[in-house]
Amino acid sequence: MIYLDNAATTKPCDEAKAAVMKGLEVFGNPSSLHRAGLDAELLVSDAREIIADALGVTPDEVYFTSGATESNNTAIFGAYKAHGKRKKRVVISSVEHPAVKNPAQELEDMGCEVIRISPDENGEINARDIFAAVNEDTFLVSCMLVNNENGYILPVEKAFSMIKKKYPQVITHCDCVQGFMKIPVKAKKLNADMISLSGHKIYAPKGIGALYVKKGIHIPPFMLGGGQEKGFRSGTESVPLICGFGAAVKKLAPNVSANFEKAADIQAYLIEKCNENGDVFVNSRKGGSPYVTSIAVNGLKSEVLLHYLEKREIYVSSGSACSKGKKSSVLKEFRYPEQSLDSTIRISCSIDTTKADIDALMEGIKSAQNDLCKVR
Repeated sequence: MIYLDNAATTKPCDEAKAAVMKGLEVFGNPSSLHRAGLDAELLVSDAREIIADALGVTPDEVYFTSGATESNNTAIFGAYKAHGKRKKRVVISSVEHPAVKNPAQELEDMGCEVIRISPDENGEINARDIFAAVNEDTFLVSCMLVNNENGYILPVEKAFSMIKKKYPQVITHCDCVQGFMKIPVKAKKLNADMISLSGHKIYAPKGIGALYVKKGIHIPPFMLGGGQEKGFRSGTESVPLICGFGAAVKKLAPNVSANFEKAADIQAYLIEKCNENGDVFVNSRKGGSPYVTSIAVNGLKSEVLLHYLEKREIYVSSGSACSKGKKSSVLKEFRYPEQSLDSTIRISCSIDTTKADIDALMEGIKSAQNDLCKVR
């Protein structure tokens, strides 16, 4: 099997799997006061410290969630509950993941003014456009760091820095799902008050995520109940999943730069091979995340090509896994040619992807061109 859909989910690494098993063996409830509970709490604390250190924050600023969707919803609706009665404006990019886009739409339906910043005619999002949309009535700005469909890196650091200088009271939130442990991410450098993370995008299990909330940012809890996570996120912590998350971060954190360079080399090889095939076009622009590359194959529908490759045990996607085959509104926002939208596939590599995997992919695409269409 050649798996090139790592932006959708990654294969759990051996370290994460071993940590999950340890978390299952230490089965006490981390809220219990006896020794079995303390042993479980120590495992949770260790993982929290690892993730906090990777973000450059303190452990008491990191809260575990069920995943980035919950983290995003907690951040957005929490900011609204804290400030939405006095202020009404929210600023997001137009290319956000549905886990941000849909909550923002819900706020709009509730009476908020949502400003969506679109890419310009060159398909670029300008930090000044984000900044210009902020005013005294703004309570939240939420922008992803890396787009999940084409790897585009948004100017979050620059935009948030400008915003904080003029509007320090505005809450800044960043969905870092496709950036964390892939490109350097530090909360202070991003000027982000809140950061959403996901475990299963970085070789940890599904069902675990985290939300960083900067000290001094007071938002109400999204999940109510037994008061876990210092009352911020109720529900018994999933010790095994948290252990797996921490183990994956511990493995990746020292090697982010080296892994980035390896991914960049793989992407450069992919682009070279695409250019050799006159009917394969690279949509992704230079300067994005090398882990995600969007390409279009002239004359082939995305879904048809996806299933053709699947028969050869080569796994790619036609875009976001959450879109389930629908034509991408995000790629349209990025000004991709209309004819490319129906023929775009997403290649997303992992730290284990090789050039041989890329060769197999390109051979599969060439075979599909020969078998399914006559484009020359």
